[in-house]
Amino acid sequence: MTLSRISTGLVVALGLFTGCSSSEPDVLTYEEFSARAHQEPDTGLRILNGDELVETEEAMQALYQGYLDSISDAAAREEGLAVVSQGLIVNTVGGADDKWAASTAQNLTYCIDQASFGANYSTAVSAMSSAASAWESATGGGVNFVHVSSLDGNCSSRTTSVVFNLRQVTTNQYLARAFFPSSSRKGREILVAKDTFGNIKPWSPAGVLRHEVGHTIGFRHEHTRPESGTCFENSQWRTLTAYDAGSVMHYPQCNGSNSGDLNLTNLDKTGAAALY
Repeated sequence: MTLSRISTGLVVALGLFTGCSSSEPDVLTYEEFSARAHQEPDTGLRILNGDELVETEEAMQALYQGYLDSISDAAAREEGLAVVSQGLIVNTVGGADDKWAASTAQNLTYCIDQASFGANYSTAVSAMSSAASAWESATGGGVNFVHVSSLDGNCSSRTTSVVFNLRQVTTNQYLARAFFPSSSRKGREILVAKDTFGNIKPWSPAGVLRHEVGHTIGFRHEHTRPESGTCFENSQWRTLTAYDAGSVMHYPQCNGSNSGDLNLTNLDKTGAAALY
């Protein structure tokens, strides 16, 4: 998630800002498109759109095809040939919703790498609990996150007895990044930058994780819709509610209306309940 801190003249990466532009002057080649992804030095995995994981070359090629298709869709809309229904959106893979099966959604276990978080460990535990509770409440219990704290002393992407893990990293590319349900266990990490525990007002660590936890249960960036007018990503998603500029999944700097911490809106809650 990448958020722009205009008030201090800084750009802080939370996975929200990379690759945002109101228009493309030319159609990107595949090489130009894939070069926009940030490759994490420790995992070798690529991150696109600030905080979205791209695990394989096949996945990158599919995203590129979606980018090409979107150009045709935009041209059709300008000619009045297409009508697009909008709303809180869920990621799609092969045309199917990218969501957890009901049995897994009820037991989304995770551990928090105590060693990497160090002095920020307690804050991370509290922030993740708060973020998880927000989405649990929104889905009416359709999703349930379970912190397996007994594993926190030996917690990594190799810990297969949990669905995912949290780890602190040192990077200026994002404040945090997450994954979608379709990711492999290797990619199912929420990585949190050390800077997240500094001065990131008006956001908080819990707010950052509310956005990232939204990704973990399948939700895409709200600003990829035409109504945003900027920061388009691709068209591989399905709508759930009306467009919401204040959504927790909408980057503020991408014509978003949320000027405070990253909290779920009523439409976020409606969309989450509809999916789960």
